[in-house]
Amino acid sequence: MKSDIHPKYFENAKVVCACGNTFTVGSTLPELYVEICSNCHPFYTGKQKLVDTAKRVEKYQTRAGKQKDASTKRLGKKVKKARSRAMKVDESKKTSEKNK
Repeated sequence: MKSDIHPKYFENAKVVCACGNTFTVGSTLPELYVEICSNCHPFYTGKQKLVDTAKRVEKYQTRAGKQKDASTKRLGKKVKKARSRAMKVDESKKTSEKNK
């Protein structure tokens, strides 16, 4: 086995979370910076928390809203014909009631 090919191992590497929690683990780096730890992760805390660093949730919601609007605008020919027929029937009923 070759010597001096493995990185140095730090038994007491310091881990710092974005929430402020710090703890020690074994690692090849002396300090680690993480965004989520067991104190702030929703699975461990039981609280719903959206971690949205690149506004991905917001983008998804706007995209989903646009798709919903577009789906109501893009109606098939059969639906459009049925609507127009229903409107014609309503108009003919109104005119017949006025004439009476």
